[in-house]
Amino acid sequence: MGTINKSIWIFIIVMAAGLVVGGFIGTIFENIPYCSWLNYGKIFGFDNPVVLNLDIITISFSFSLKFTISGIIGMIISIIIYKKL
Repeated sequence: MGTINKSIWIFIIVMAAGLVVGGFIGTIFENIPYCSWLNYGKIFGFDNPVVLNLDIITISFSFSLKFTISGIIGMIISIIIYKKL
């Protein structure tokens, strides 16, 4: 059972790395006219942060995810790399 848990964590790390690298590549190619479609995507999350005011301390909670075409391509490539491991 230890190898299954380890395998799941490796898969999650590889997927996250693929998403980050894909998003980074999309950001790099954002200003190039024929590659700007790589940065097309949708943002999911809170528009306004949730604020908890306790008079002594104020805490703000905010969460958003940005899925782009390049991020999805990065995730697909990371799945292929994971299967090769």
